[in-house]
Amino acid sequence: MAYEFCVGPELFDNECSDEVNGLDLSQSALPYHAFPNLPSIENGSSTWFIPLSNEERNSKRLKPAPITPEESVGRNSSAYMGESRGSAKSLNSLPRLHVRDHICAYTQRYLAVGAMEEEASSLMGPGSEGNDDKEEGSGDAMRLVQQLITCAEAVACRDKLHASALLSELRTEALIFGSSFQRVASCFVQGLSDRHALVQPLGAVGLLGPGANEIVVTAEKEDALSLVYEIFPQIQFGHFVANASILEAFEGESSVHIIDLGMSLGLRHGHQWRQLMQTLATCGGKQLRCLRVTAVGNSAERLQAIGDELELYAKGLKLNFKFSVLESNLETLQPQDISLIDGEILVINSILQLHSVVKESRGALNSVLQRMHDLSPKLLVLVEQDSSHNGPFFLGRFMEALHYYSAIFDALDTVLPKYDTRRAKIEQFYFADEIKNIVSCEGPARVERHERIDQWRRRMSRAGFHLSPIKMMMQAKQWLEKIKTCEGYTIVEEKGCLVLGWKSKPIVAASCWKCS
Repeated sequence: MAYEFCVGPELFDNECSDEVNGLDLSQSALPYHAFPNLPSIENGSSTWFIPLSNEERNSKRLKPAPITPEESVGRNSSAYMGESRGSAKSLNSLPRLHVRDHICAYTQRYLAVGAMEEEASSLMGPGSEGNDDKEEGSGDAMRLVQQLITCAEAVACRDKLHASALLSELRTEALIFGSSFQRVASCFVQGLSDRHALVQPLGAVGLLGPGANEIVVTAEKEDALSLVYEIFPQIQFGHFVANASILEAFEGESSVHIIDLGMSLGLRHGHQWRQLMQTLATCGGKQLRCLRVTAVGNSAERLQAIGDELELYAKGLKLNFKFSVLESNLETLQPQDISLIDGEILVINSILQLHSVVKESRGALNSVLQRMHDLSPKLLVLVEQDSSHNGPFFLGRFMEALHYYSAIFDALDTVLPKYDTRRAKIEQFYFADEIKNIVSCEGPARVERHERIDQWRRRMSRAGFHLSPIKMMMQAKQWLEKIKTCEGYTIVEEKGCLVLGWKSKPIVAASCWKCS
């Protein structure tokens, strides 16, 4: 089966100049490039090119390759620019060529993975009729991918007429209760619709959007969060790795103080600390005289209700447990706000929290990490989504998010039936909110700024932390088997960090850090 994919020409019209200007278009700034001699995978009559990693690109010398008909337009453009280096027209068109390479590369990366999965599915199919159905469904998904990307281009170029027409068409095809990809597409359509509605006139800077402090925790969101915890293992994985690392850090200590940034996402019953206390009570934590937890967050009443439950739970286990609330956001948190007691060791716990402090400039997060370093914690546990959703411009971020959340929705499709209300809640009240924030918001309103673990390594090192390798691969795999989730989830060790993935696609990464 042959697929054709084209990036719409509207991306490179003059209307898009505001999307391109000011970008760092050097080779190091672009994680993937579209080159004709990249490694490829044959899938029927189609060839899917796989972009090289940074390491591969640095170690291999690219050689000329035959020009295919599909590449002729781009090559002709390059030749024209080579003949007219001194002309203003040539100089003005150069950045657009790099942006086109960038978008094509993201597209090829997404489609290459899809092609491999489709090929594997067809080989495993029980019969030709089933394979034909899958092929037809894959064709529909590919058309929907093309429509989504074309719409994203139109929105990025502020082509209101074209974007409105595409959005209207997409709303009829991206069904909330449809296939796995239709469901994830519906969330991206919502995000594109919001961005389209908020876009300023051509020539203005940035987008309008709701402020981050206006996000309201509703009953639906609380229910969705609880369901994500029960059904999707990313939060449980973070809690497991964090607790195991914390127990190892305060082995032999008599007094421990844990600062919980965000109080484990605000889960109603304080699941992470219940599990920690249960382990202490059953596995010989008698030498621990006192366990203190300070919850940091914006809702003191909500956090205190969780703390009251934890205190009752600890009393039943006969543990000396103390709980306090520090009403503050991460950017205004100061070392002097933390009540410290001589003789106790300090641990900082961050589960899917610190990415919200990442901004366009590095100052905000660096300042927060530096203040945490000033507290001299014995350990800082960091669990974050392992994906690049904070790229330098919208279209690359859109493609990364589409790839990432397609994997998550595919995992949900394996676990829950199509019409299960729990699945709809998880998708529409939890993951859809993340997607819409990534796609529709800019500036302070965009808080879902997920980054890869390599980027976190650089950020943490700059703040004075050094990596403390996590050595519990065997225990992590046993944990994954114990929770009896569906097949497809993987745990791998990556340079001292543990990464939970779905069919080799990284989902969330856990790492531990100590002060240098």
